[in-house]
Amino acid sequence: MTTLSVFQTGLNTLNKAGEIGEINPRVIDILQGPKRIQSFRIPLKKDDGSFEVYQAYRSHYSNALGPYSNGTRVMPNLSLDEVMALSLFMTIKHCATDIRRGGAKGGIVADPAKLTINEYERLIRAFIRALSPKGPWGDAPGADIGTGEQAMAWMLDEYEQITGYSCPAAVNDKPPILGGSLGGEPATGRGCFATIMDAADQISLPIKGSKAVIQGFGQVGGVVAQLLHGAGCKVIAASDIKGGIINEEGLDITKLLAHTTQTGSVIGFDGSDALGDTDIFSLQCDIMVPAAVQNVITEANGSSVKAKIVVEAANGPITTEGDKQLQDNGVLVVPDVIANAGGATVCHFEMSQGLSNNYWTLEQVNSALDTKMHDAYRDAANCQKQYQAPSMRIGAWISALKKLELAMTLRGWV
Repeated sequence: MTTLSVFQTGLNTLNKAGEIGEINPRVIDILQGPKRIQSFRIPLKKDDGSFEVYQAYRSHYSNALGPYSNGTRVMPNLSLDEVMALSLFMTIKHCATDIRRGGAKGGIVADPAKLTINEYERLIRAFIRALSPKGPWGDAPGADIGTGEQAMAWMLDEYEQITGYSCPAAVNDKPPILGGSLGGEPATGRGCFATIMDAADQISLPIKGSKAVIQGFGQVGGVVAQLLHGAGCKVIAASDIKGGIINEEGLDITKLLAHTTQTGSVIGFDGSDALGDTDIFSLQCDIMVPAAVQNVITEANGSSVKAKIVVEAANGPITTEGDKQLQDNGVLVVPDVIANAGGATVCHFEMSQGLSNNYWTLEQVNSALDTKMHDAYRDAANCQKQYQAPSMRIGAWISALKKLELAMTLRGWV
């Protein structure tokens, strides 16, 4: 049994949606790969006098709808395949949520934990120097795994040092004091929760009293768990890279968040049992949220999933084979291009605020985010019904591809 690369999985979905949605084959041909791939190496003098060269990438997938935008990862196992896949997903995500931005993704092959703070800063600044084009009308990078508000603040400062003028819209996910948007950090989790509510409504599942499982209890998974808990849902299990815990009566999410902040893991939380060798995906529950990494629900475990709803808070957590098994078992899957689009959506708000120098309240951000997420869910569901697509995933991709098709046609590309 061979698991496809995450990029090939994305292309399979693209091609299937293109066929079912009767998208112009020329559009599909253009989208078989990124418009531009940047590959560059960053030399770094370490604090101890040693020297190392780090590989970095940036994939510009499509700018048919607007300038490139978003995520930058710093990970020791980052690959070009992963970067290309994520830039494709970002392209579809922006289209699915009706955002006039192109899709980009990039990063550095490095382990932040093995760098001093000064080394990390120099590496981040070198990345933005090498990036071309850059800026709000070229490519505005955002945060992702291994980066955050501090890294984006360094990127913004480096960009402004290079250009000689202030431009808060040049970088996303920066601190609010530097022009970042309020509500940015919890945006992906909040957007995911909005789609869970829509999915539950679609299948007439009462949230109050239902049971949920969170795989990947990090920033996104923690926010989703907190919102579900607040809505009366019992979060019975949670896991992270170190293991998992379970309490069939429901975990105290407020205390669990405090525990993970203190210890760095869900392991050892009072009032829970260790999952041990139990596959978290086989637990009996109503809602399952994979919120960690790609390719975790596969042909090997897809048939054992007992949830009624699976919501992809991570990028590409379900392989093509796993997705087919979930479909065959009647599981409603809310695809990543909608479910985790909250962060990208608030990045769009952040850029709009920076360009206009008019900054929103948290209530304005959350209200606009909720509206965008509900509209995207409804649009995907309607496309699924209109084209008799086998899943909401295909419905979401058809909706996105229709917008790309129109944009490319009007530009004269096809």
